[in-house]
Amino acid sequence: MTQNNLAGAYTSRIRGEKAENIEVAIRYFTAALTVYTRDAFPENWAMTQSNLGTAYINRIRGEKAQNIEVAIGYSTAALTVYTRDAFPENWAMTQNNLAAAYRNRIRGEKAQNIEVAIASYTAALSVFTRDAFPENWATTQNNLANAYSDRIRGEKAENIEVAIASYTAALEVRTREAFPQNWADTQNNLAITYKNRIRGEKAQNIELAKKCYHNALTIRTREAFPQEHTETLSNLGYFYQSNQQWQLAYDTFSPAIETVELIRGEIQSGDETKQKLAEEWNKLYLGMVEVCIELQLYTEAVEFAERSKGQNLIELLSVKDLYPKGEIPPDVRQELQQLRLRIAEENRRLKQAEEKNHDIINQLRRDLAANYPYTPLKFGEIQQLADKKTAIVEWYILDNTFCVFIITNDNPQPQIFSFSESDLARLIDWTTEYLGDYYSNREQWQNNLETKLATLAEILHIDKILNSIPETCDKLILVPHRYLHLFPMHALPVSRENWQRFHPNNKSCPLNPYLIDCFDDGVRYTPSCQLLHKVQQQPSRLFDSLFAIQTPTEDLYKENNGDYGVVNAIKKQFKAPIVFKEKHAKRSALLNLNDSGKTDANPQLQTTNSLFFYCHGFFDPNSPLDSGLQLADGNLTLADIIAHFDLKNCRLVTMSACETSFTDFSSNSDEYIGLPSGFMLAGSHNIIGSLWTVSALAASLVITKFYEELEQSNNIAFALNQSQKWLRDVTIKGIQDWLPNSKLEDVWQEELASILEEDEKDMGAGFQLFNSPCYWAAFCAIGKGV
Repeated sequence: MTQNNLAGAYTSRIRGEKAENIEVAIRYFTAALTVYTRDAFPENWAMTQSNLGTAYINRIRGEKAQNIEVAIGYSTAALTVYTRDAFPENWAMTQNNLAAAYRNRIRGEKAQNIEVAIASYTAALSVFTRDAFPENWATTQNNLANAYSDRIRGEKAENIEVAIASYTAALEVRTREAFPQNWADTQNNLAITYKNRIRGEKAQNIELAKKCYHNALTIRTREAFPQEHTETLSNLGYFYQSNQQWQLAYDTFSPAIETVELIRGEIQSGDETKQKLAEEWNKLYLGMVEVCIELQLYTEAVEFAERSKGQNLIELLSVKDLYPKGEIPPDVRQELQQLRLRIAEENRRLKQAEEKNHDIINQLRRDLAANYPYTPLKFGEIQQLADKKTAIVEWYILDNTFCVFIITNDNPQPQIFSFSESDLARLIDWTTEYLGDYYSNREQWQNNLETKLATLAEILHIDKILNSIPETCDKLILVPHRYLHLFPMHALPVSRENWQRFHPNNKSCPLNPYLIDCFDDGVRYTPSCQLLHKVQQQPSRLFDSLFAIQTPTEDLYKENNGDYGVVNAIKKQFKAPIVFKEKHAKRSALLNLNDSGKTDANPQLQTTNSLFFYCHGFFDPNSPLDSGLQLADGNLTLADIIAHFDLKNCRLVTMSACETSFTDFSSNSDEYIGLPSGFMLAGSHNIIGSLWTVSALAASLVITKFYEELEQSNNIAFALNQSQKWLRDVTIKGIQDWLPNSKLEDVWQEELASILEEDEKDMGAGFQLFNSPCYWAAFCAIGKGV
């Protein structure tokens, strides 16, 4: 079998993971080009180039934008041999492939890309005529219509009319009897176009759109074509939503979401595939949450919001809960794999069968659902996360607005606030400016942070939200959404009136109160209520052992002031602490290769209750899995933590390092991807991390104070908040008075006293060195809280 044939077999393979099959096909096609050179075998070379173009268009792994560019390159190369005169059919087919790549192209000017796609489809039709190639003609008409539907240049109304004409033409060949699946595809596309039509009577266009959607659904059934079924249901749901037919939208979105979660369960392997599925269908959950709000189904709105958040992480955590060693037993893994494989094979058989009976595949899907580890939370379970003195505030960003759910133990319904489109526009602008300053002008970002946070509090209507929380609450759980995870919500300024509501018998209101001042028992974060539920189901853990990484790089222990004694102070609280310091603080202290060449984690990590890092950290926005912590011999990445760490006895991971609470803010999905999720997946109940590049001195002081407070209170969220308020309010004299009573060694007390003496000369004993939120608000507590 030639490399080309093998590649072709893998592109159509039904077994195995689709993403991996495409990768294997690409490798075989690429190998074929070592023999099929342009000079020696021009026709075979062109065929392989064209096949590689198609493979890269369909590729799942890698960056989508780059895959499309590679596909364009291969298709363009093929056309240097596949000319219209010499190979008209192959020329036309490659023109079609090139058009598809340009239509989906991310780089370059979108308007121009669509024009190139239209030109290539039109060129293909000069060969693919209705008489000579009726099926190819119909396919190209359908694709050309897609391009005109997307077209930016020209008159929009006319572009839509051209699209309708091309879809209608395609249906002359793509009949329900002859090509049922293609007929359904075109009906779905035609429905979208009628929905967007400008000319003609609106009521008639609406009826035509509905008719086409329902036509498509007669073929695109959940049993036969679950993904296409979901696509059409989603489109129909958006159609009802745009026409404010809320109940019809709800009734359409609900089975669509069930099918998305069914498809997710059937994916044989590959987190990247599931991640891209989450991105693809995220809008469906947004639509459903908005519809539930319009129907005043507030408990369901919360449930669907939660169902969209971090499903991949929740699924993996569920597996760890079911199987405490973090590894699915071979018999269970094999059963799940076999069910997925049998579903895929039965699906393939049904597509080829003349008479279709879906009883077998439906039973297989029921069996898979019964064994699947992910179960969405109901509102009652979410509400139980809050005791009588705890409130949960959960944000959710929709397409054109954002909303907030307030959940308390005594209210059978969540309170909900929906904000305006202008509020969302302001939030997006604020976020763009905040991140722009952070990455390009750090000094400006730092100087403007307090003012920026005041603006954010206004945009988020934080005082309105606080005013709706019972004054008896003294604990707050914040559940941000998407890019809101990047911001220090606990440092948002609040009104003095709101502070007084939570402290009715206290007349000593802070001059400038913040959110953490309102809740005396602590403010903490969680990526989602589903994740918090997973963590809270687990029993409490001891806090007796410490595993620490201390100043692993030379700049931390030679040029600067090291860690200001924080690790030596902290380790006094633990029996037999394990500390890897300076040159010994290596990646190999945490991970190493065993005799079989497999990477193993240090077994001492399995027994530690507290894992501590004092080092450099970083977040890679272009490749979040490569984010990590800098050690003496290389980086410990998020990918390493997910793949190898087992922290089944860990109560707390503390990262006194930069950007360790950053999460992926570029993805369209609601997945929570960052170092905190890696450590949660590894088994830790709580994570302390930073929201930006931290000051070494401020970080050392607040973390040292945090562990002092934790020893007294045994409450992680409370201890962090107390240490942050202390750092914010303490004067130079206050720090000087604290030093002799701290656990810092004498040498570090002397070092800090010397620094403070200089500061006192310049600014006075009453000056608050760390009053700016860029110092005291940098860290946040994520997780169980205790």
